[in-house]
Amino acid sequence: MQDAPISVTFVFGLKPSIMMALFTVMLLVLPMVLPPLPPPPMFLMWIPVLMMAALVFLAFMPSTLPPDVNFSAYA
Repeated sequence: MQDAPISVTFVFGLKPSIMMALFTVMLLVLPMVLPPLPPPPMFLMWIPVLMMAALVFLAFMPSTLPPDVNFSAYA
């Protein structure tokens, strides 16, 4: 009995793969070449913290769906 041939499918084409490789090289090389940047202002440092707080707040909010909704019908 012969095994079926293994087919390899590529998610990205050649051009996007080359672009991703170039961006990766730029991310690795440019920080070593460019001078260090000053830190951002303090109010910009709070943006990710506030976004995370909003997401946690929304995650733990009570649902507005009625309690008799059958979730298995949506799966």
